[in-house]
Amino acid sequence: MFTVPFMAKDDQSGSGGRLRTYALHGAPIEAAKPAAGLYLVATPIGHLGDIGLRALELLAGADAIACEDTRVTRKLLDRYGIATPLTPYHEHNAAEARPKLLARLAAGQAVALVSDAGTPLISDPGYKLVREVAEAGYPITALPGASATLAALSVAGLPTDRFFFDGFLPPKQGARQKRIAELAAIPATLVLFESGPRLAASLADLAAGLGPRAAAICRELTKLHEEVRRGSLVELARDYAEGGETRGEIVIVVAPPTETAAKAGEVDDLLRQALARVSVKDAVGEVALATGRPRREVYRRALELAKEGGNGPA
Repeated sequence: MFTVPFMAKDDQSGSGGRLRTYALHGAPIEAAKPAAGLYLVATPIGHLGDIGLRALELLAGADAIACEDTRVTRKLLDRYGIATPLTPYHEHNAAEARPKLLARLAAGQAVALVSDAGTPLISDPGYKLVREVAEAGYPITALPGASATLAALSVAGLPTDRFFFDGFLPPKQGARQKRIAELAAIPATLVLFESGPRLAASLADLAAGLGPRAAAICRELTKLHEEVRRGSLVELARDYAEGGETRGEIVIVVAPPTETAAKAGEVDDLLRQALARVSVKDAVGEVALATGRPRREVYRRALELAKEGGNGPA
């Protein structure tokens, strides 16, 4: 492991614009004040060394940095000796803060937007600011970098040609199970965020709703206690029910449905045909076996179809 020396200070350019100079690997670099506009700056998801040079220059040269939690962002800035003023922008003050940020842009300032970790706008309210800035006609520039979603996807060992990011599952079991049922037919790898206290319960519902799909639990990526556990959803649900480590930031990656898994419409057709000649229980068994769908999911749909047809479960 190595450290990167970084010192920043304000200076004045000959044209009256501000310059900030700092030293990286001992070599002085000048960060000129950026052009007016909004800059979306990705920050590290854990390891503070995962910040790009362009991001450092922008953060050092900007007039202000809008961030979720000033305490979190201050740690990053202190690490690199950056003294740019911070202003809070999060879901609780966004409506009040947006007009103030737009006023800064109207005054010709360069404003950086960062999240606590990773790429802005992923599971945070930043898109509303971007939308209003775009509508007002000010420039918007993305400085890409760290992303927990892509980091987890890259190490999971699951298909990456198509993926669906769904953020956090609902905290209440009923709503969570309903959402998982909606995700079941999506023909892509699923990427989800989850908190440690809810991980075991969410994995249990994922296993019940999606069956034994391959999955990976990516915890504390880029940090000292980074861990990636791979297995089927059933295996992982059992492991975490028995007390697997759940501290830290967690990303769940789940393989797409197999090619033999039927789409929702096909399941309905098969269920209607089966329900016309056998009981709900037998129909569920037939369709679950034929499609590879979890019995619990097929049973729930069979009850809905039976009710629509005016027949109670038998």
